[in-house]
Amino acid sequence: MSQEDGGGFSLDQLMELAGLSVAQAICSTYPVKTHKNILVVAGGGNNGGDGLVAARHLCHFGYAVTVYYPKPTDKPIYKGLQTQLRALQVPFVDEITNVLKISDVIVDAIFGFGFSGSLRAPFDTIIPQLIKSGVPIACVDVPSGWDVAKGRQINYQSRQVLLKLTDVAGMFCAKGDPGDGIKPDLLISLSVPKRGVESFKGKHFLGGRFVPPDLAKELGFSTPWSSHPGMQQCVDITSWLKL
Repeated sequence: MSQEDGGGFSLDQLMELAGLSVAQAICSTYPVKTHKNILVVAGGGNNGGDGLVAARHLCHFGYAVTVYYPKPTDKPIYKGLQTQLRALQVPFVDEITNVLKISDVIVDAIFGFGFSGSLRAPFDTIIPQLIKSGVPIACVDVPSGWDVAKGRQINYQSRQVLLKLTDVAGMFCAKGDPGDGIKPDLLISLSVPKRGVESFKGKHFLGGRFVPPDLAKELGFSTPWSSHPGMQQCVDITSWLKL
């Protein structure tokens, strides 16, 4: 799909808007006065990039942010995100055992909805650590390690939105299996909630108000943005979704 078809957004623009919405949802759920220390665990793909953007915004919001990014990429967009964080003196760590002891919130930005199969190193040992820590976990788009049921794949500006157009509200049909994956306290879906996350019953935000109305209509899904004017890039849909 061309930029014109998708509203003219580039990947880095979408990543910036997604990361900002993640940071705002975390700030709304876990205020800095009570949850100051945040550990962002980022994977090597777009989901990890969203996490790095969120880390920068959370730092600007007043949180003490630490980043664990064990599989960095040399692509310019990701190198730039790392440079921005280091310029803010956000620490990058090589292991998380000690950081977990002082963390108030974990941001799971490891795998997106493209995950399948078994967990791969180093995350096959990292994810169990996160789960066992007991620290509240906020997941970006899809909880890492979930075997999300596959639906129709629509490429939207280098992101695939999983939809079944005949579903109510264009969202869910098959149950996702969390398996050995993360069981989050907060989920921030991006663009639309993906198929499979309807088994999630915790706090649920929708982030990234960048889908053009005509595209949403064409793809057959609805969003709550029209009833939530303002500057926020996220909206609480915990009660909006009737599964």
